[in-house]
Amino acid sequence: MQVTRRRRRDETGPSSPLRRRVPLVTAGATAVAVTLAGTAVASTTGFGKDHVGQVTDKGQVISSDQYIKPIGDRLVLQKGKIMSSTVSPDGSHLAASVTDGGMALAIVDLKNWKVQQYIGNNAAADLKIPGNDVGQEGPTYSPDGKQVWLGQTDGYRKFTVNADGSLANPTFVSIPADGAKHSLAAEAVFSADSSTVYSAVNGQNRVVAIDTATGTIKQSWATGNAPRDLVMVDGKLYVSNEGGRTAQAGDTTLNSYGTNVVANQDSITTTGTVSVIDPANPSAAVASIPVGLHPTALYAKNGAVFVTNVASNTVSVIDTKRGKVTQTIATQPWPAASVGYEPDGATLTDDGHLLVSLGRANAIAVYKYKNPLEPVSYVGLLPTDYFPAELAQVGKDIVVSNTRGIDALRDTTAAGHGTHDTTSSLTKFQLPDDQAIKKYTKTVFDQNGWTNGSAQVATDKGHRKPVPVPAKLGDPSTIKHVFLLVKENRTYDQVYGDIPEGNGDPALTQYGENVTPNQHALAKQFGLYDNTYDVGTNSAEGHNWLMQADNPEYTESSAGEYLRSYDTEDDALGHQKSGFLWTGAQAAGKSVKDYGEFLSIEKKPTGASWQNLYCDTKQMQAGADTKYPIQVGSAIPSLNKVAVQGFPQFDTSVPDIYKEQVWEKDFKKNGPANLNMFWYSNDHTGGTANGPAQVADNDLAVGRTVDAITHSKYWKDSAIFIVEDDSQAGLDHVDGHRAPIQIISPYAQHGVVDSHYYTQITMIRTIEQILGISPMNQKDTAATPMFGAFTPKPNFTPFTALPNRTSLTGGVNPLPSCGADVPAAQNPNVAPAPTASVPANMTAMAAQWSAWKDQQRTTGPNAKADFANPAQMNHYNWYESHNWSTAYPGESQIFAPQNVPGAVIPGAENDG
Repeated sequence: MQVTRRRRRDETGPSSPLRRRVPLVTAGATAVAVTLAGTAVASTTGFGKDHVGQVTDKGQVISSDQYIKPIGDRLVLQKGKIMSSTVSPDGSHLAASVTDGGMALAIVDLKNWKVQQYIGNNAAADLKIPGNDVGQEGPTYSPDGKQVWLGQTDGYRKFTVNADGSLANPTFVSIPADGAKHSLAAEAVFSADSSTVYSAVNGQNRVVAIDTATGTIKQSWATGNAPRDLVMVDGKLYVSNEGGRTAQAGDTTLNSYGTNVVANQDSITTTGTVSVIDPANPSAAVASIPVGLHPTALYAKNGAVFVTNVASNTVSVIDTKRGKVTQTIATQPWPAASVGYEPDGATLTDDGHLLVSLGRANAIAVYKYKNPLEPVSYVGLLPTDYFPAELAQVGKDIVVSNTRGIDALRDTTAAGHGTHDTTSSLTKFQLPDDQAIKKYTKTVFDQNGWTNGSAQVATDKGHRKPVPVPAKLGDPSTIKHVFLLVKENRTYDQVYGDIPEGNGDPALTQYGENVTPNQHALAKQFGLYDNTYDVGTNSAEGHNWLMQADNPEYTESSAGEYLRSYDTEDDALGHQKSGFLWTGAQAAGKSVKDYGEFLSIEKKPTGASWQNLYCDTKQMQAGADTKYPIQVGSAIPSLNKVAVQGFPQFDTSVPDIYKEQVWEKDFKKNGPANLNMFWYSNDHTGGTANGPAQVADNDLAVGRTVDAITHSKYWKDSAIFIVEDDSQAGLDHVDGHRAPIQIISPYAQHGVVDSHYYTQITMIRTIEQILGISPMNQKDTAATPMFGAFTPKPNFTPFTALPNRTSLTGGVNPLPSCGADVPAAQNPNVAPAPTASVPANMTAMAAQWSAWKDQQRTTGPNAKADFANPAQMNHYNWYESHNWSTAYPGESQIFAPQNVPGAVIPGAENDG
């Protein structure tokens, strides 16, 4: 079996991996991109066979259908993502809250352009503090530069600033939880004399005044929902309320962290406000100024407060003398899409240029600005690194904090890459002249794939011959039924690294052919895709990318705590204004059925243990109904209406083969919808059975689903897309975001290796194109459908599911009443399946891990995807799948849970 030659990544990415290519089957041919004569499509086909991390003339390839090649100088931070940042009053330093790297705070020496200090509970921290949880905004310097306050879950970590700019003497200033509502401290603002800190208390919908000497809360004001950023202008406080105004009688609402947020039937917020507080007159009523949706960053200068409205893709300009919005600036540079640019930071330069960071476009929009009353004039765009946020003018330089930096390319000792190898970056540049900015604008368009005609709508519907993936939205497709099967957390190498025809590394394969025989057989029959990427780092992001073709800024900026919400299925603040994949399908006149995906409510009957449901599955296969009907639902009314009862949400104490039987009974009785969405979650692992057993359970459920569809009357006009929500639970030698996918249809290419760059975004765009769904935002509008994965000549050969070769009851105690599962014989020609047996000398170590697993909320009514610390979960899976005999790649020993490198990274309650 051939092993890929690895090359060490440098700061800007690796060289292209070298690998001999052979056909997957003798008659196979590598799939090629299809050029549509006379039809303008998005330019993401320009990636060709480039891979994430590769540097091209357009820039470095990242996992979100984009290139990055920022203007100016770059400083990469290796300890995770920047959540927010602030420049010191003297301009010498920058304090950045960071997450997903074992730290909470980074201090950057701007003059010497280097990270000076890391603060957190990681062993490598220069200054230790108890927790790495950080809020969405801040940290904040005092006006004299002698203090820094960092927002955390229930208050602020206060530091003194040394003469060299480093921090010392951490103490905690508490803002206590109010029942179940943590304070979730957001932005802090000092009074001019530094005697008082005003705090936006995001979790409790208020602003408080804190005595800086004693930490006592002196005053409290009620605000709108989810106050986030805070500025002081002429003695008054302006507060951005991301969740809008307080709900009134008759409003449609959705609960968000114990607050009824005004939202529509699709659970999308419909208001945004800025509260205005006069601290000098504490009894005065708090004023409210309506602005756009999801107001986040505030910036004040020259009698104006600039408000970035992330979901409206606008900037509101508040004239502080008049106390109202006097102009609204559109931040939608590409005419083809009005949603998805996500303005999340602003600054006004001394020479009158308003700069607005567009997080999801990796760009800064530049406008000429004079005053609140005179409309701005648009100049153009400047390229940044991945997901820019804060902007600041420091002398002649513009300094930009880029949340995701150069993507998941952190230097690690592991013999592979993971999604939690996150970076961030600072970039700095001097503002070019207007003519140069216009030239940079083209660069930004090229890097995002923004071309004319990206989402052409058919004007002569019904007059064209059906093809699998139409060139225009609304043209007929040969495919009428789409099945989207969402699984959990695996990389390409973990599953397919043992297939020699693809670009895999067998040394990183955990669940090869004897654990996943169906996925391997599907790849052989329908094609192997070895250059496809999941965009998100974790489940909170991954399901958003699949259901919204984006991970909205709210979830991006919540990653430092994830306490207000993790998965945003029941939180309107995590939803874009254009809706979801299923609402788009409904708007296009298509029917929808949902089996678990994005659901947030589950109630199991008494006795519905894993063991009983496993035995119940056998009875259902014999024709009986389930003895344990599971009730499910959603807080989102439009999803609740299409949810199929009995198919649970994420819950690894329910076998995936049970879920498959619930679906199959409905399928045979009622038929499919045009769009059918599934959540088969047990390859996540951590449930009742051991890891290999759960992955085998997931594989068998997927195989049986495909078998049932391909042997039905619906097969002739169906397409099945199988995808992980994210790829965070293991390593991959190319990139941690690279993941296994399958595209299964009579019209799919058969028996090929397709090495073209694809992502979840291009997959969703393909589904949209087939069903005539209008793209949801600029990301899927720009994405090129996967034309090359399909052929107009159908092959109706069905798929026959293979029996599992790994016992489904491995690790189950007690065994089910119907007995242990007896698997089929393993294939002797491939690597044996792990038994998860524990050698005598590792019994105590395995017991520690078993006790750890029992605390991870992977089963039962409170099951929560990704609750477990990712580094620990990945190590546990590795040890178990290698029979407790092999150290994690790149490490020399097997570690106890508390000693795992990176284990200080919080789990989903604090950080994904």
